[in-house]
Amino acid sequence: MLDLLVIMLERVGTIVAVAFILTRFRFFKNMVHQDSLDRKQEMTAILFFGFFGIIGTYFGVAFNTQTLHFNSVSIELTTDEAIANSRVIGIVVAGLLGGYRLGVGAGLIAGIHRMSLGGFTAISCGVSTIISGLLASAFYKRGKHIKPLAAFGIGAFAETIQMGLILLISEPFEKALSLVQTIGLPMILANGIGTALFLLIVYNVISDQEKATAIQAQKSLRIADQTIGYLRKGMNSETALAVCNILFRELKPSAVAMTNKTDILAHVGMADDHHKASSPLQTHITKKVLQHGELVIANEESIHCVRDDCPLGAAVIAPLKLRDETIGTLKLYYPSEKAITNVTIELIAGLSSLLSNQLEIAEADRSFQLAKDAEIKALQAQISPHFLFNSMNIIVSLIRTNPDEARRLLTSLSYFLRQNLEGTTAEKVTLEQELAHVEAYLKIEEARFIDKLKVCIDVDPSILQETIPPLTLQPLVENAIKHGIKDMEKNSIVQVMIQDEGDAISILVQDNGMGIVKERLPLLCAHQIESDTGTGMGLYNVNRRLLMTFGKQAALHIESEVENGTEISFRIPKMGVGI
Repeated sequence: MLDLLVIMLERVGTIVAVAFILTRFRFFKNMVHQDSLDRKQEMTAILFFGFFGIIGTYFGVAFNTQTLHFNSVSIELTTDEAIANSRVIGIVVAGLLGGYRLGVGAGLIAGIHRMSLGGFTAISCGVSTIISGLLASAFYKRGKHIKPLAAFGIGAFAETIQMGLILLISEPFEKALSLVQTIGLPMILANGIGTALFLLIVYNVISDQEKATAIQAQKSLRIADQTIGYLRKGMNSETALAVCNILFRELKPSAVAMTNKTDILAHVGMADDHHKASSPLQTHITKKVLQHGELVIANEESIHCVRDDCPLGAAVIAPLKLRDETIGTLKLYYPSEKAITNVTIELIAGLSSLLSNQLEIAEADRSFQLAKDAEIKALQAQISPHFLFNSMNIIVSLIRTNPDEARRLLTSLSYFLRQNLEGTTAEKVTLEQELAHVEAYLKIEEARFIDKLKVCIDVDPSILQETIPPLTLQPLVENAIKHGIKDMEKNSIVQVMIQDEGDAISILVQDNGMGIVKERLPLLCAHQIESDTGTGMGLYNVNRRLLMTFGKQAALHIESEVENGTEISFRIPKMGVGI
């Protein structure tokens, strides 16, 4: 009996090794996290665990009740043979992680296969395999992990049921009793231990992967928080050196460098005695990144250092972009290519995107500062420092918890800022472009007002190519959010309606917020009005430009009642198809 237990544990060890491989499959990660599987993933899981059960059968040993010898499992058993196996592990795991459909489905596959092998325990073992899947499914709890001790008990109990069915169903009884006395306890212990080890390995591996991801996210968050103060001043030798020092300290590569299109701006770390700042670019591969705007991995040959004893054997070179134009590179050096992992590449690619977005914000800031024209200043004043600060805080907080959403918000912020800048020079934009600008702004605001703000946009698609002065709708929507619904705790609604009225276009922005007192209504749009929350410049500026472009018939019309919301509307003539 002890020999059989040792053999079974050896076979179980081989089966459990599959657990590590499983952690690489998306459908299995979803099962561990108790996420819902789609139909394709569910069928994949059933087939996998069913096949896993079959493998567990073949990894067992055939026991002959007449000779009392153990043999390898063959395609067909004799009437005196039964199998000591680890089939139940895959079936129980399927039920524990996936529920009754996965448990029973995998059990049917492995159970029917066991019946096809024959032997005097074929029916009892096949039926017990299906019951094992059903039993494990009863312990399935969505959103909760199964503890190893509980997994041991469930696996052992499932095997105990199999022993019981062998005694109840298999004939002759004397042969079944002899079999259970020989293999019962070793199989119960081995499969209980195997089930517990399987889940323990899976949970630990996936937990380690998640911890590594969390550490990378925290690192990205720290880097973003530390670098934004420098890169908002633009990319020059001073700011590049500060950023390189931060990256060198946080990521611990052999060296970090930043370049512009022609020169090395900064180099920190190994080989700084000959990789010097203010030196011209020398390597072809860096110029290739500047030309094509794509991340590359450079080996020792492609780095092509002028010094034979240079300790830098490999590098990840990522582009730094401004408005989709590559303006420089970020280079992280390592001793060899072996030191560059997929996680490293992914992190550097993310940092490249983050730093590029910071440079875009810096470019926007510089454009604000350089603007001399009063109307341009008025337009740029729409983007308050509070808006930028809040937006970046939201994005920084999401980098760790929801990097995909953080990336989308960065894209929206980048697009919003770009459109604000382009709007200072363009005379007209299409309604489609103006709405895209509004939607970019709203994506950021909706991230701030989670479950509080609902925005409804109703637009006649036939007029999307009609033109309008840039930065006309966004200040009105911002006004509704900033002043109308700012004190509401829930059920805040902002509506934007753009309708075709034949020879004209009707545009309306409405909110259900606090409203405006009657005494202020005549003053709005006609003057800039100081208040606790703003200057009134947005409405004044929009109204003035509408009057200058289309005449008095296009003036803003405001209707509002205290506690009943505000409605701002205007009509502009159709000017023909787009710009």
